[in-house]
Amino acid sequence: MKNSLILTLLFFYSCTSLLRSQSPVEIRVNLGGYPTDMPKEVLILSKEAIDNPVLKLKNEKGMTLKEYQCIPSENPWPPFPYYYKADFSSFKEQGKYYFELGENNIVSPVFTVGSYPNWQEDVIGFIRTQRCGFNPYTKAFCHQKDGLSFFGKRPDSTRIDATGGWHDAGDQLKYLITGSNTTARLLMAYQMKPHSFKDVVDARGLKGANNLPDVLDEAKWGLEWILKLHPSPDELYHQVADDRDHRGFKLPHEENADYGWGSNSFRPVYFATGKPQGLSKYKSKATGIANLAGRSSATLALGYQVFINFEEYKVFAQTCLKAAQELYWMGKSQEGYQQGNSFGAPYRYEENTWADDMEWAAACLYKITKKKEFLRDARGYAKIIGNWSWMERDTASHYEMYPFINMGHYALWQVGSSKDKKEMSAYYKHNLEQVKKRSRENPYGIGHLFIWCSNNLAAAVATQAMLYEEMTGSTEYRPLMQNHINWLLGLNPWSSSMITEIPENSDTPVDVHMPFWRIYKKSIKGSLVDGPLWSTIHTKMLGITLSEPDEYAHLQPKHIKYMDDWADYSTNEPTLDGSAELLLILTRLSDD
Repeated sequence: MKNSLILTLLFFYSCTSLLRSQSPVEIRVNLGGYPTDMPKEVLILSKEAIDNPVLKLKNEKGMTLKEYQCIPSENPWPPFPYYYKADFSSFKEQGKYYFELGENNIVSPVFTVGSYPNWQEDVIGFIRTQRCGFNPYTKAFCHQKDGLSFFGKRPDSTRIDATGGWHDAGDQLKYLITGSNTTARLLMAYQMKPHSFKDVVDARGLKGANNLPDVLDEAKWGLEWILKLHPSPDELYHQVADDRDHRGFKLPHEENADYGWGSNSFRPVYFATGKPQGLSKYKSKATGIANLAGRSSATLALGYQVFINFEEYKVFAQTCLKAAQELYWMGKSQEGYQQGNSFGAPYRYEENTWADDMEWAAACLYKITKKKEFLRDARGYAKIIGNWSWMERDTASHYEMYPFINMGHYALWQVGSSKDKKEMSAYYKHNLEQVKKRSRENPYGIGHLFIWCSNNLAAAVATQAMLYEEMTGSTEYRPLMQNHINWLLGLNPWSSSMITEIPENSDTPVDVHMPFWRIYKKSIKGSLVDGPLWSTIHTKMLGITLSEPDEYAHLQPKHIKYMDDWADYSTNEPTLDGSAELLLILTRLSDD
């Protein structure tokens, strides 16, 4: 049973959080806690200057264990003109704690020191609820008529099997752009800690073990969909449906969108031509297909690496490898990028990089085949993309440089020579230095951009810093890594985690832009929401009118906005690939 003082503090904090507009002083901590050997910081936000601020670290019994002198933090964000910071990294005793500010009776939320729970399983559980074809959450079949092909080698409106995959982001569209990366992250998380994942559901996602970790059940679901989108050696489809889907909240099996064949009927399946596409006013940009072909090839190659170790899935693994090689050559013959398609609105995935995806595929295929041409190609593509990343920019278009980490560099580091390893880690270091430079401009120590899906970028920084440490052994960027994790877990202006129901008993996204919430009033644990936007972007988003007064109005910085309101799809929408972006971080920091 929890200590009564901790319960009292939780109640006290939940009550005072409702009255925070009356409080001139607030304390910010990572609501999920701090891994034992990671950096640890706490912030004080104040409307007035505080003389000699001292924070008392207290345990479950209310005993003061340490006192920390806080120092002023530069570059404060309104509405609080004063910030004070304390570093307690040296404190490593596992347990539950809270901070108290002097004699002011201002207390922080309760937090832990120690490894994180296995929250990656909750993220996998969220991804499972996004399945299309058969949805284990609703226990109903959906979108059984996906779909009819367009722009492809077959006549328009030819029937093609594109059932399966995952719904993308609070709606029922399906994209290879994001689905491929989601699948890859599931596979990489398993490779990181293969013996730490549970087996509680079967292949359909229903309760019942099947001798395959749930993370691989989900990865296999993604791999099977990629294989369907590649029905022959020279074909690749990249998107099912478009924004005609956006007709209010509905359950997947109650689809009301009409693409010309009646509601809950056929949907378009777009062929990757490498040329601009669109069936209405808005056209995507495209110069090739190498981003989609390369990333899908890398993902299928990862699938081979994992499933070849399971006797009953060896044939499936070989199928993945064959398709991976076909897609690689497709990408090599059509270098360039294919973007997502829109129909009635200007919003789409605007990816315009591709060499990183081909590098990733080539390195993965070299690892399997040992064919030197793949290693040679990987090196060539690595030089093309170099250190080019959103991390080098002050802003970027929506998903412009996706995925948000160059996994090709990491894959080449894994298989390359000592020279390759040095060059790949140097690319990562260069990117991280740019983020670190921006992180000095605010009290939270974060340096990602506040474009649409900014939380994906925060997670990407943390992951790249984590991988850099693996590549070099250097802990130089641990503070940068932890600051971005802190941001996602509540050490931010709103004192709210950005992950639904994680951590438990904390302020987390509730009123999300998701049909299961709007229809069932049930929250799905483990999803990362889009996150705060620059105000200059937020005010221009189409169709956003809050459904109720902003509960964070008194905490909103002037330059960025975050709303826990289902009507704000731009900051409050749980995303498939954004959630997958968390997997490597949570796996790395979790209990074994």
